[in-house]
Amino acid sequence: MLELQDVCFAIEKEGEEVNLVDHVSLRIPRGHFMAIVGPSGCGKTTLLKTIAGMNAESGGQLLWNGKNLSENDFEPSELGYVPQFSIAYDPLTVDESIEAATRLRCKTRNAEDLDARIDKALEETGLTAIAERPVKVLSGGQKRRLGLAMEMVSDPKLLLCDEVTSGLDPRSERDIVKLLHTLSRKEGRIVLSVTHSLAHLELYDSILVLHEGKVAFHGPPDMLTHYFSVKDTEEIYPRLSTQPSERWQTSWLKHRAAYEEKINILRTRLMKEGELQVPEIKEGEEEKDVRTPSAISQFMTLLSRRWRIFFRDRGQVFLQLAIMLCFPVLVALFSDKANQPIRSLSDIKQSNMEIEMKEQQSVRQDTMKAGSAISGIIMFQVVLLGLMGSNNSAREIAGERQIYEKEKFGGLSPTAYLASKVAFLTCLVVAQSLWMAVFVNLPFFSPFDGEFGQHALFLLFCNASMTAVCLGISAMMKTAEQASLLSIYLVGFQLPLSGAVLALPEKIEWITRPFISAYWSWSGSIEALATSRNQAVEMVISTTLSNQETCIYLLSLHVAVGLLIAWIGAKRHQWD
Repeated sequence: MLELQDVCFAIEKEGEEVNLVDHVSLRIPRGHFMAIVGPSGCGKTTLLKTIAGMNAESGGQLLWNGKNLSENDFEPSELGYVPQFSIAYDPLTVDESIEAATRLRCKTRNAEDLDARIDKALEETGLTAIAERPVKVLSGGQKRRLGLAMEMVSDPKLLLCDEVTSGLDPRSERDIVKLLHTLSRKEGRIVLSVTHSLAHLELYDSILVLHEGKVAFHGPPDMLTHYFSVKDTEEIYPRLSTQPSERWQTSWLKHRAAYEEKINILRTRLMKEGELQVPEIKEGEEEKDVRTPSAISQFMTLLSRRWRIFFRDRGQVFLQLAIMLCFPVLVALFSDKANQPIRSLSDIKQSNMEIEMKEQQSVRQDTMKAGSAISGIIMFQVVLLGLMGSNNSAREIAGERQIYEKEKFGGLSPTAYLASKVAFLTCLVVAQSLWMAVFVNLPFFSPFDGEFGQHALFLLFCNASMTAVCLGISAMMKTAEQASLLSIYLVGFQLPLSGAVLALPEKIEWITRPFISAYWSWSGSIEALATSRNQAVEMVISTTLSNQETCIYLLSLHVAVGLLIAWIGAKRHQWD
């Protein structure tokens, strides 16, 4: 049984506390199907989220089978929550979506147990015939069924549905309501459905009407029009506006006992007729809950799913290949001037002082040109890899935030989720960075004469640091657009603040330098050059270079800070 005792949820508005849910008291038995209705802004979804535990009640108590939920929350498998938005990835099929949900939420004994759960969810929601169909081609009603199926894999005892019929045609809406009605009749499951529609109310066991956060009515659907003194249910919302919510609440409290008795009589009749199945629980026994898989199991499921989504998104695959192929080619196209050998003075001493001075000046000019070109090409590489890093991860978490929050609510470990992202992005970073290093160091392109391994290492660190920082940004932002914009700004400031083109004032330089990964990658790569080329670069730059150990330390710190921010963002609740 679910029991609400004077439950309130308040927010602060203009310095005052305002109750969005105001002293709601209900007793909802097992196997009950209830609709939560009311005008827009009356607190329907807020109440549902308060029951689910997304909103912490500011007053009253929530009891589940006698257990105080403020002290002992729901087990992830006990509760199913179907939000308004789609919780499946478009590139996956229906079967793959349900399989992933099962692997993330249920610790199965073997493959047969896994398949049985998937088949049961498909059958219960009527999706067996379209199990191999991609999510992106499903209709609105089919996507709602899929959302229900993904919740049913753990056999939840309480199923909460938030506007799952909104935007559907009348036939699809009725089909979904009938499906919810059927699900409530099995295994003593409680189903609560928030809806703005007043159609098909006869399929519910009871109707809860809210007005400004207060209970205006709770009773059988056939008593609704009588209670509000209207001829048709469509007249109820206008009728609510004729009196303050306090009056409706006071009126309801007077009639509450009588209407609850009618609900109980209806329930008893359904059980006698066999329409309602409520398994008995003997005293001292507890229902066995489905166990949540380990973080390692969830990590493997998430990583497998991420690669599957990646390869099915042809646009993303093409973009990654285009970036990997085109960016190194761009570097090679601009490397001609840097590819010239560094001239040195002749060992033969000139007898004419004027000729010797001209030769020294010519060699110096050629060396400075080569040094400027080499420095520019290396910075060009670094900036391009920074762009790759930004493209890799700016939308990685923010772009699927709602789905992630829903899966986290269902028992997904944030650590497993973040680890799967890091593993996926590491593959991209290594492939991009090594290909850049190998391509631009080919004999017919290379302007570099130095330690290839060290240069490749700094390119790898540059990409990794920007990928990690942008992943942190993605985890902290609510939308993919915000994350992308901030990441682009971050990359844009790398070049001017690195000091590679124009040296910054010393006071500014020491403040900004620790945060600029482009500087540390560029500086470390310069130090990896052969002596002659290193000296050529130092002839044309006024920015002080740092030793390689310092560069590696700072770039490693960037990666660590980025991952720490990403972990904080992944742990933080950001469900709208």
